[in-house]
Amino acid sequence: MTMVETIYMPSENNIHGKSKTLIGVQNGGKLSNGCHLKTKQAVEDSNVTWENDFFESFEETPMPAAISTYIGYLILVAVGHVREFFKSIGIGVVKGVAEPRIPGFVPLYQTWESFYSWYVYRRIQDCFCRPVGSVPGAKMTVMDRESKDNGWHFYYTGKQTTVLNFGSYNYLGFSQNSGPCAEEVEETIKNYGVSVCASRQEFGYLDLHKQMDDLVADYLGVEDAFTVPMGFATNSMNIPSLVGKGCLILSDELNHASLILGCRLSGAKIRTFKHNCMKDLEKKLREAIVDKQPRTHRPWKKILIVVEGVYSMEGSIVKLPEVLNLKKKYKAYLYLDEAHSIGAIGPHGKGVVDYFGLNPRDVDIMMGTFTKSFGAVGGYIGGSKALVNHIRLYSHSAIYSSSMAPGIAQQILSSMKIMLGRDGTREGEKRIQQLKWNTRYFRRRLQEMGFILYGNKDSPVVPLLMFMPSKIAKFSREALKRGMGVVVVGFPATPMTKCRARFCLSASHTKEMLDEALHITSDIGDLLAIKYSKAAPPSYSENDVSLVEDDSENAVEGS
Repeated sequence: MTMVETIYMPSENNIHGKSKTLIGVQNGGKLSNGCHLKTKQAVEDSNVTWENDFFESFEETPMPAAISTYIGYLILVAVGHVREFFKSIGIGVVKGVAEPRIPGFVPLYQTWESFYSWYVYRRIQDCFCRPVGSVPGAKMTVMDRESKDNGWHFYYTGKQTTVLNFGSYNYLGFSQNSGPCAEEVEETIKNYGVSVCASRQEFGYLDLHKQMDDLVADYLGVEDAFTVPMGFATNSMNIPSLVGKGCLILSDELNHASLILGCRLSGAKIRTFKHNCMKDLEKKLREAIVDKQPRTHRPWKKILIVVEGVYSMEGSIVKLPEVLNLKKKYKAYLYLDEAHSIGAIGPHGKGVVDYFGLNPRDVDIMMGTFTKSFGAVGGYIGGSKALVNHIRLYSHSAIYSSSMAPGIAQQILSSMKIMLGRDGTREGEKRIQQLKWNTRYFRRRLQEMGFILYGNKDSPVVPLLMFMPSKIAKFSREALKRGMGVVVVGFPATPMTKCRARFCLSASHTKEMLDEALHITSDIGDLLAIKYSKAAPPSYSENDVSLVEDDSENAVEGS
């Protein structure tokens, strides 16, 4: 008989010897009883499985492209300063909102951001904030506009253009104005009205909200959940109720702005670690435990690791198994933002925890939004009952904001029931499989064409690098002209030398739509000479190939 070494793993209800909540617990406590047995061999086999199938690509910026990008920005800034000089001596027309010069006062709001907006962003402003006149489904209608003064003002032409939509977050294809979700929402609005006009702690908590909290908790596999009417506020208003002065936050360097704001508002000490780098995270954890708090050298009250499931600008997926191992090893807490992963990845569409086959109760705080996958707005916090009850009492979002509108709550209920199969169909399963197929097919084809892509092969966010701001503007305009809408992103949202287009895939995209988008992208890539990749295209496993060949029959019809 083969002897198998066993190791003890802390159960979800016994960490630091206390209930698994973030209320007044110090790091460094001892484990109590209540541990469950798990074999070391099983842990190692699990790690090997996910690591073998985990592929991410981050090809370096080519040196000529980097140099050209810096020169381009230098020219734009130099021209801007020359124009500012002429304005200061009375030559030229001030078309923007300029701050009046008051003798003896420093400028109040006119800063580098204003300068950048006027002389860099304005030149490609037509590529952003395009008005949409339809449901942002697989296709959308863009309202045409033009500028007669080089981007200072825009005017509607009265015409509209229907384009393929690769710019909206609509992972599961629920952005629709027809079908069972829309019908149930319409009925709910007739019965409940369009708004609540009160906070959860007053008279704004309806039976719909109770049903939604319970269903979200069931979907996540946690004890309880708390829903918030705004996704950004789910992070920025709830993190301060969990940590404060004397606590330490270890935050991934590429975390979303809402996480950054929430961490800053908490008053806790913040340290960043390199993106998805477990060695750097472990180093920061060790330093935090050994060095303790500055000056006082007291132990940190709490250490909170903050990560995202899928990073929306990079398309990468967090190495959650390794993060959980470090969390348990150093007795830290974990805050997981699944805004872009819930519904979008995993065999059951339940996010990055489902993707790696982990226990959701090993994650202390599970956060996500309903915007990207469920065709609604708002967000949630999931975890233990003690944690959620604490947030209900102390979160600013529960006290000062109006509760979620009844129609939106019903949209979440309807779409989530479809994903769980409680509508009596396999529609949810089909959407999950179609999105996975679309993601791998689209990524593989682009990499074969020679484009530099960032991120994980299973991420529905597909960043295509083109580096220069002039090229992202030309790419966006040419794509719209050819019938494809796509988001382009530049500095300061990305590093200066890493401007990109960002494709967002959906279960509502058919293979024909993907092929048309690939053809358009390839043509523009040849026109702009942005097929920079020198690396060989990644080899997909036999499972990936069979997925491309066999699951095309399960395509979800476009909106």
